[in-house]
Order: sequence, then C-alpha cells, then structure tokens
Amino acid sequence: MGISRDSMHKRRATGGKKKAWRKKRKYELGRQPANTKLSSNKTVRRVRVRGGNVKWRALRLDTGNYSWGSEAVTRKTRILDVVYNASNNELVRTQTLVKGAIVQVDAAPFKQWYLQHYGVEIGRKKKTSAAAKKEGEDGDAATEEAKKSNHVQRKIEKRQEDRKIDSHIEEQFGGGRLLAAISSRPGQCGRADGYILEGKELEFYMKKLQRKKGKGAAA
Repeated sequence: MGISRDSMHKRRATGGKKKAWRKKRKYELGRQPANTKLSSNKTVRRVRVRGGNVKWRALRLDTGNYSWGSEAVTRKTRILDVVYNASNNELVRTQTLVKGAIVQVDAAPFKQWYLQHYGVEIGRKKKTSAAAKKEGEDGDAATEEAKKSNHVQRKIEKRQEDRKIDSHIEEQFGGGRLLAAISSRPGQCGRADGYILEGKELEFYMKKLQRKKGKGAAA
C-alpha cells in the first residue's frame, strides 16, 4: 500500500468516499520515520529524494558535535542517555534521538578543553585537608614536569580575568555528564548535533527532570 500524502484517499466532508480517478504519483509518497536509536553500532542510510538530491537517514548513532555557546567551543562527544522529550515520553523510553530531545553527553572533551584554555580543572570534588596536602605534593611534582612557558602563563592569566561559569554547569561537570539539546535532524542529515544547555533553559529542563523523578518515586 505505501504511505501516501495525497487527499484522494480521504473521505469527503459529508463522509462519503471518493472514487480514485488516477493512480498514485511519486511526488505524493511518504516515508516512515527514521526513529534514530541510541546505539554504538552507527548506521546511516543514503536516501535518494526528489530532484536527485540525497538525504542521510541515521538509524543508530551515539556521537555528535555539541557546542558550548558561552565559551564559543564545539567538541565531538558521546551521547550517553536520552532523558527528556517535550513531545513524547515513549521516545525517551525507547532512547530515540530526534530534534529537540534533551540528552546527556560526555563532559570529558569539554573538561579537557577547559583545563587547556583556563588552566583550571573543572568539576573536581572538594578534598579534605590531608588529602589536599598529599595531592598538592603530587601536583607540584606534576607541574614541574609540565612547566608552561611565560607567554602561555600570561595568556592563561589574562583569560582567568573574564572567566565565569554557571554553577549548574559546574555541578554537572562533577558528575561527568552535561545536559544538551539536539538541534539537528538525525533522520534528515544523519547527524545528532546540538548544544549544551545553559542559563534559563538549563534551569527549566532541570526542573522538568526533577518533577519527573519525583513522580517516578511516588509511583
């Protein structure tokens, strides 16, 4: 039968059936949704579409390019989990990657960049004084190994002056997972790219997730 986007097979406003007076046309076809799944076995299909153009239908993905807007940096990172979808809970349960889905991504690439850019290891747990002292001794030995040139130190100090970070994001770095939104269309372009959630948007989704968690606990 196939998925058809024409109106010939629809009933009239009165409820009566219409007679099919011509065959189906290629330009009226519809294709089933990709329902891209979160899986390490990456699978992307090439689809020839109207005008001889090509779409890339991602069926399984687990990585994407995610940008951190306030720091103007983009890194390729692993998608770890689908945690929220405003349109459909079923898509969260089945771990489906679609545009607008809220996912958790691996924080490691951004952590690494932050250390290199600002010379600060973000999201470290606060240590007790004894542990901190021991670590300080180890750290001194490590810094002697990797001494930075004066020019690099000056550059990092200059950057430190303007350094600001959202407390919610810093908290997430501690857990090694960042909340992000998918902004590309995996079923159309074959990629699950997006951006790290920040500010009001991050607060909004954190509240939503807390509420969801609360409901789950109550049930």
